[in-house]
Amino acid sequence: MSKPKVWVSRPFFPDIVDRLREHFEVTAETEERAFSPEELAVRLADADAAIVGLADRIDAGVLKGAPKLRFVANLGVGYNNLDLDALTEAGVGASNTPDVLNETVADYGWALMMAAARRVGEAERWLRAGQWKGSRFEGWLGADIHGSTIGILGMGRIGQAIARRAVGFRARVIYHNRSRLDAAIETECGATYVDKAALLAQADHLILVLPFTPANRHTIGAAELKAMKPTATLTNIARGGIVDDEALARALADGEIAAAALDVFEGEPAVHPDLLEQQNVVLSPHIASASRDTRRGMASLAVDNVLAAFGHGPSAGRPPTILNPGVLADAS
Repeated sequence: MSKPKVWVSRPFFPDIVDRLREHFEVTAETEERAFSPEELAVRLADADAAIVGLADRIDAGVLKGAPKLRFVANLGVGYNNLDLDALTEAGVGASNTPDVLNETVADYGWALMMAAARRVGEAERWLRAGQWKGSRFEGWLGADIHGSTIGILGMGRIGQAIARRAVGFRARVIYHNRSRLDAAIETECGATYVDKAALLAQADHLILVLPFTPANRHTIGAAELKAMKPTATLTNIARGGIVDDEALARALADGEIAAAALDVFEGEPAVHPDLLEQQNVVLSPHIASASRDTRRGMASLAVDNVLAAFGHGPSAGRPPTILNPGVLADAS
């Protein structure tokens, strides 16, 4: 009896992929690349399961050519690359990788925020260009983090991890979320709930950690940027499209806010050319979760989900982070 087939869309940690081989016939890509919808359809044509990345858009069109597909494991917390309604309609389970990256992403959010506030990127470029001929007492003035007001938009697990780090900086934390947190969690995080207008007006450093949905597109646009302090910084470690990148570039150029730090972009890997022209923005290529231990944890969780979906491993029959559990219930 032949084993079910798993397609792995990008190379990662061979020892973790090898955990699948006892139960599956595994085809793993050897190069990191983007696949067209047609290429995805070809690779999924006889697959029973797949492990995919954020660049792999799995929608109704792709699923039409994948009649055997039963499960898709996404390598990421966000899953806007997955059409969850189409997957559910087709009877295909889906999972993501929450929690294992919370602390690492929170660390990186702080790193970006601090780099923007203290003008680290600008100063390094200036130094490398041979411009440092001497120091001025009033040169390279940035903004303090300690004692400041940190605003968090999106107070899920990562937002809460960011808030907890503020204690050592004696910073005030305010947040806005679709729904207010329980009082016990607010106390643990040292965070105060405010409406969005107050968040924008009061934050010295605003960090975005909300999921991308069509309703959240351009949550931060021209009007919101104008509502912020001219001394404020903006950090986006959420998803591209939550910020209107063109409006942000304009606001940075016009001094509407002091600085920004971005790990995600609209249309990435493309970056809006106007952002590339601004010196007061720190740019990084969507690497907030990119520590070795965390990426291994994400990969391992994706493999655990696939194994469990096919009745293997300690979570057999119960993929630990399935997004549409009703699919498995219907199948049983």
